[in-house]
Amino acid sequence: MPGITIFGAIHTFISLAAVVAGVYSLARHGGIDSASRAGQAYIVLTAASCVTGLFIFHHGGFGPPHALAILTLVLLACAFALEVKAAGSIFRRCASTLAYSATLFLHSIPGLTETFTRLPAGAPWFDGPDDPRLAVAIGMIFIVFLLGATIQLVRLRKTRY
Repeated sequence: MPGITIFGAIHTFISLAAVVAGVYSLARHGGIDSASRAGQAYIVLTAASCVTGLFIFHHGGFGPPHALAILTLVLLACAFALEVKAAGSIFRRCASTLAYSATLFLHSIPGLTETFTRLPAGAPWFDGPDDPRLAVAIGMIFIVFLLGATIQLVRLRKTRY
């Protein structure tokens, strides 16, 4: 990607690997959790993505991307804690499922922003992080998240965890 450092490229690779693991876990297992290898990979890679993202200051000092990384780490920790304590509790299992899925949604925000404000080279899709078209794209991804979360919750309710 144009204008990216080696550290930024490593962060991007980790982030993409996390998203692939998360999407695979959703497709294969109907959700993200630490019981599957894909879920484990997603959790570790997402944490690594957030931590490496905290050291990137492409737009100056501490900003919204850093706050998003911290929020993702908190959600990831909450999801894992809820999952560990979920035995026999449909509420905890549902909360854990929603939190893991929310972290995948949160990946999309910097992913869309950083990718499509740079690509295609010479004519990026979005002018910058404040481009209204980017907000629409994130809104569409949020709708996909809501639909996916609903499907996951219906599936969990049917299994009577």
